Amino acid sequence: MLILLAFIIVFHITSAALLFISTIDNAWWVGDNFSTDVWRMCATNTSTCTAITDEFNEYQSIQAVQAAMILSTILCCVAFLVFILQLFRLKQGERFVLTSIIQLLSCLCVMIAASIYTDRHEELHQSHGYRMQVSKGQYGYSFVLAWIAFAFTLISGVMYLVLRKRK
Repeated sequence: MLILLAFIIVFHITSAALLFISTIDNAWWVGDNFSTDVWRMCATNTSTCTAITDEFNEYQSIQAVQAAMILSTILCCVAFLVFILQLFRLKQGERFVLTSIIQLLSCLCVMIAASIYTDRHEELHQSHGYRMQVSKGQYGYSFVLAWIAFAFTLISGVMYLVLRKRK
């Protein structure tokens, strides 16, 4: 049981780390001389960054992605704290249902954010607010990490739902 508990804790911390990296790092959409995320666009050859503001087309979609990723990260951290509290407070044989619900909500939020970005990426990168042509790019590793974090939080949420507190 101790090995299973250690695995679940490491899995949850890995999920949170993936969410933090994908939310913060500037690599959702990358090209030869630029990288962009949901916060800013940076030119790699001049090291200048431009914040994404309301002058960009589809700014509402970017704000939805920002909000969903932040909410997902917060919910994942809250789920971990609730799990630690439930670990010491639950009676033997009870399930970690509250932790599972919070983790599955985190999973839903990251899925919403990555889905919006996937659906709207063409419109997002054709804005006149960018100082360079960013439509000729590809998905970066932060975007891929967001989808991996979705899978990890989904698996983690299901594990908590199935897990019972044993001796």
